[in-house]
This record gives sequence, structure tokens and C-alpha cells, in this order.
Amino acid sequence: MRIGVPKEIKNNEFRVGLSPSSVRELAHHGHQVFVESGAGAEIDLDDDRYRAAGATILPDAASVYLQAELVVKVKEPQPSEYGLLREDQVLFTYLHLAPDRPQTEALVRSGATCVAYETVTDDRGGLPLLAPMSEVAGRMSIQAGASALEKSHGGRGILLGGVPGVAPAKVVVLGGGVVGTNALRMALGLEADVVVIDRSLPRLKELDLYFGPALNTIYATTDAIEEQVLAADLVIGAVLLPGAAAPRLVTADMVRRMKRGSVVVDVSIDQGGCFETSHPTTHASPTYVVDSVVHYCVANMPGAVPRTSTFALNNATLPFTLALADKGARRALEDDPHLLAGLNVHRGRITYAAVAEAHGMTWTPAADALALA
Repeated sequence: MRIGVPKEIKNNEFRVGLSPSSVRELAHHGHQVFVESGAGAEIDLDDDRYRAAGATILPDAASVYLQAELVVKVKEPQPSEYGLLREDQVLFTYLHLAPDRPQTEALVRSGATCVAYETVTDDRGGLPLLAPMSEVAGRMSIQAGASALEKSHGGRGILLGGVPGVAPAKVVVLGGGVVGTNALRMALGLEADVVVIDRSLPRLKELDLYFGPALNTIYATTDAIEEQVLAADLVIGAVLLPGAAAPRLVTADMVRRMKRGSVVVDVSIDQGGCFETSHPTTHASPTYVVDSVVHYCVANMPGAVPRTSTFALNNATLPFTLALADKGARRALEDDPHLLAGLNVHRGRITYAAVAEAHGMTWTPAADALALA
């Protein structure tokens, strides 16, 4: 199969869809890999390393899309890329379609087969291709929040862990999944006063056993969320409904009543955000202020550490990329229900229910859409 890797063009996005090691593995399996010149240059993966791994370097994205049967990216196609997709192509990347109707409509129009990293599943009910970036984003959320709490950045002027004789900051984490767990690890490591809120009692019990008495676990109710958010110095939004828009757990009224100079970091922003006052920001301009509360809502947080993120992502995606290339997309999807769960758009049809529901559009079950093609 001919596999294409275009350079990412989202604001401050320097990750790359395939590392040289992944390219070598694909070449070993007999596939051709075409990489846009400079795709990995910002993370010290220059064109010569890709050539040595067996890739052909092409001068621009249009040339890569023209050659590729399978396009492997990191972030969703940007508007300038919509027109490069074809009906006979497979797109394998993060899509986050639920909050993005223009992209959804563009992918439907393209006729391409679009497999989203974030909805591929595993036999334990997890999301294996979302997990590595959720780990990165969860850990980064505490770093970003700690920085935003500094007075020069608009925050309350609080050191997250305090010092002897001075109370630490109160950190509230909404959601105890992969993002939340990694945020907890970092916040507790910095000796903050940490609370996690989740609607799953079994998950709260797991977190209590894992982290011990340093962590306060609270069952999610509207009252509990309001009480803890209003008392917090830093709130991390770590809520995920796979493939669907994130629930708005924190209202604008709650934000208005939060402490002056407190901080919210909305990691859920890729799926629309869990704060009513959230809107996407970029690494170039990561924060804004609403009612004296600093909001950090960068939609591609792991892009700030692109080298770490690229290798972590490739470790997870490579087996699925190999399956798509070795078997062809149709057979790979038919053979693996977990990969099939990643199919969001196919030949002009939305094939993921939560995406269709978010936009009030019709959908076709993935297996049925494959059978119709």
C-alpha cells in the first residue's frame, strides 16, 4: 500500500503521524511511504532519517495526498486540506468530529474512509489510541495550571504545593479516567490539596486504593461539583464521552462565582469542553479570562511536547496502521471490531452514532456502511 504522511499545519503542531521507526516497519512489510519534506524537522526527525528508514520525500502536502492510499496524520484535516482527500483514500488520525460540523461535512463530501484514533477501542473497553495523548495532556494540565496561577499570568499568585506554614493550592479534577488519573499523579506529586470527582463509584474506589489518603474522592452530583469548583484554585476538566461532545459540567454562573484569579484547564476542549465558558485556544495564545477566571483551553495540548508525544502515539498506532496497510482497509475493519469502532465516516456516510447525534445528522452503522460500499 502507498502510505502518505503530510506535515501537520495546525497552529503550533509539530507532531508527525509516522516516526522513522514506524516507516521502517511499514517498509519492511513491503509498503511504500511518502513523507512531506520537513514533516518531522521540528522534533529532530529530518528528511534524511526518513529516507534512511525507506521513505520517499515529497515537496508538499498535495504531492503526498496525490500518492497516498492511506493518509496517516496526528490532527484533524484543516480546511486547506479538505479538498486534497479522495473517495479512494483512507484517513487515519484524530478527528474529534462531535464539536466540528464543518469538518464533519467536509469528510462526508470527500467520500473518504475516515478512521478516528479517539474511538478505536480495545478488549478491556479502553481507548488505546487516545490513552497516550491523554496521559500527556493530563500531566501537562497541572504544569499549565500551575503556570497560569502565577500572578504575572493572571492567576491568584499561588504556589501549587505551598511551603511549610502556607497552605497549598486546592486542585479539583473533574473525571477519573486517563487524563484525570495523570493529572492527579502530577498534582499529588507537587503536594497540592487534591480532589477528584467522578460518577463511577468503582473508579473512585480504584483511585482511593491507588493514591491513598492524600487524595479526596467525591461522587459527581451537581451540588458536589458546584461546591468543589467554587472552593478550588485550579480546576481540571478531564471528562470524556467517547466520540461525543463533552458534557457541560461547570456553568457560566459557577465560573462567575469562582475565586478571582483561579484557573480552569479544559482538557475536554477537543470534544467541545466541559466548562460553559470554554472555547478553543492555541499554544500561541493559550489563555483568556472570563469573570476574573483564567481559562487554558488549548485544543492540542500534547503538541507542546511533540517529540515525546510523537513516539508515544506511534507506539500505540503502529499495529493498527500495519493492519490497514497489510490487509487493506475493508478487510482490516471487518476483521477487527475494535478498529471498526474507529470508523467515523465512510463513503459519504457518518458511521459513528455520537457524531451524527451531535450534529442532528443521519448515520449508518459501521458494519452496514462497509457492506453497502
